[in-house]
Amino acid sequence: MTTFDDPATLSPAEARALFRAGTARPTTGWANGFTQTNLIAVPEDWAYDVLLFCQRNPQPCPVLDVSDPGDPSTRLAPGADLRTDLPRYRVWQNGALAGELADATGLWRSDMVTFSIGCSFTFESALAADGIPLRHVEQGRNVAMYVTNRECVPAGRLHGPMVVSMRQIPEDRVDDAVRITRGMPAVHGAPVHIGDPAALGITDLGKPDFGDPVDAAPGDVPVFWACGVTPQAALMASRPPFAITHAPGYMFVTDKLDSEFRVA
Repeated sequence: MTTFDDPATLSPAEARALFRAGTARPTTGWANGFTQTNLIAVPEDWAYDVLLFCQRNPQPCPVLDVSDPGDPSTRLAPGADLRTDLPRYRVWQNGALAGELADATGLWRSDMVTFSIGCSFTFESALAADGIPLRHVEQGRNVAMYVTNRECVPAGRLHGPMVVSMRQIPEDRVDDAVRITRGMPAVHGAPVHIGDPAALGITDLGKPDFGDPVDAAPGDVPVFWACGVTPQAALMASRPPFAITHAPGYMFVTDKLDSEFRVA
């Protein structure tokens, strides 16, 4: 029987129902085989800036869906509600984090436009199916995410650095991880960097900016993928008056299969 203790076997609808009821846990390893997305919702007068920012920075910000103003639904999961069906939300005011909450309904505005952005959790099922270990899943932790020294291409009023997610990959499987993820560009594609974190301006892997530190096994190599938390770094740098996002690692589980986003 499917249970909360076995989140990989939940259907997307079952996972969303748990989140709607108040469960708040990182979604890596949940509803195995189904696509997860990042979320950023902004007032309509900022929506074009976000869309242009994503268009100019497609690797960290691959857009899978955009809502009509005020509409909390998504074509990625008919019947779902983007205000309630994520495990944790963040509220931003003038570029500062104003709080986290389990239900964004009370703060939702009639002019909010929501962007669903591809998530690297989507390609994890493909890595696992090929026998590549996921250390953060093994350790029951959120994936580690870091703000880098790589600036995104500015767009309108938005600018900011790229954020990356890091996975410790056995050295003899790094080429396989690159090959597998390269075939999934809608969920960040191939890594942006392999090896020395200092090349990205990361001084301590044990102190991620988002998520949890993850222990490496002997022979592991840190591999970095562009991350959908990048828009949140842009919010902090650009200071729009109001926005709602997912909390890093607490994603929206869609009804789309991971396999639908493989192009090779």
